[in-house]
Amino acid sequence: MSGGEIAALIAAIAFAVLVLVLAVPIVGLRRTVAAATRTLDAVAADIGPMLDKADTTIANVNTALTQVHTTLDGVNLQLARLDTITAHAQTVTANVANLSTIVSAAAANPLVKVAAFSYGVRKAAAKRRDADEDREVRDELKARRKVRRSGGTR
Repeated sequence: MSGGEIAALIAAIAFAVLVLVLAVPIVGLRRTVAAATRTLDAVAADIGPMLDKADTTIANVNTALTQVHTTLDGVNLQLARLDTITAHAQTVTANVANLSTIVSAAAANPLVKVAAFSYGVRKAAAKRRDADEDREVRDELKARRKVRRSGGTR
């Protein structure tokens, strides 16, 4: 054997030892890759039904949101009607207030006149009664004086 062949043989043995040393981690790495592959397959198998359930849930939520939107449209329509009714009620209230003012003014003027007239009649009747009583008292007093002057008794 020549020196080149010995060098080639040493290089071949070194290469074989290197391959054997690297084979152990590569075999371990193959197991790790196989376990990761199995895990990914299991995750993929579990994710499929989960995604189907999520799609169903999202579809149900979309249906509920559509119903809520429809309900809110109905509520908004009713609120618009209520605004119209409120505006009409406000107009009616203003008209009733104006009518009340007019009726009050129309009724108050004659009532004031009647009240003033009745007050005047009562006052005049009271004065007349007082005058009649005063006259009776004066006549009585005159009669008594007359009797005293004449010296007689009555």
